[in-house]
Amino acid sequence: MTFYARLIRETQTEQQALFGVQQIRDGLTGRISLQTYIAYLTEAYHHVKHTVPLLKAARAGLDSRHHAFMAAFDDYIAEETGHEEWILNDIRNAGGDAEAVRHGQPSAATELMVAFVYDYIHRINPLGMFGMVFVLEGTSVQLATHGAEAVRATLGLKANCFSYLLSHGSLDLSHMAFFEGLMGQVDNPADQDAIIHVARRVFTLFADMFRSIPHLPAPQEVISHAL
Repeated sequence: MTFYARLIRETQTEQQALFGVQQIRDGLTGRISLQTYIAYLTEAYHHVKHTVPLLKAARAGLDSRHHAFMAAFDDYIAEETGHEEWILNDIRNAGGDAEAVRHGQPSAATELMVAFVYDYIHRINPLGMFGMVFVLEGTSVQLATHGAEAVRATLGLKANCFSYLLSHGSLDLSHMAFFEGLMGQVDNPADQDAIIHVARRVFTLFADMFRSIPHLPAPQEVISHAL
């Protein structure tokens, strides 16, 4: 079994729990309100703005044994730079207050997820960052591919309200192929265990982030319940 296959297998329980969260289930079928979509984008902003700092922290923590992974971190840093601004643009185009989000605070669940990864990178093993990459990129493929168009159709929003999600559908499919090859280079058992551990924790914390999002019904559900 390859390490990538092991990573998928040993995080399956947490993955299933994440996709069992009602906010995600309804988002994938487009059954959410505009307020819920903007609330999702708000929490996405508050963790995505930390992606590049986290990647830089992980790269800075690499020792001589992990020199081979520096180029991969450089590629991720270059690719992820500025994505938080895409989210603010989506919020603005959807009628939300992007500047209030920029200067606001995340939910406790989002803050704890980000704090956990910072702590793990600095205190235990910087390669644990790959566990977060696995969760976020794999999840965004699902959300973008199956959810963005459904939500767009339900809410009647323009494509410029979904630049973050729609870009990550095709983008992260190629990223996951790159990631699978990268994981083939992780041959140290301690590093493998670190990546799996972080992935399991982030799946759980990411699920908590989605649970924290106010879950308001989509417009047609309001109408149907009123009849």
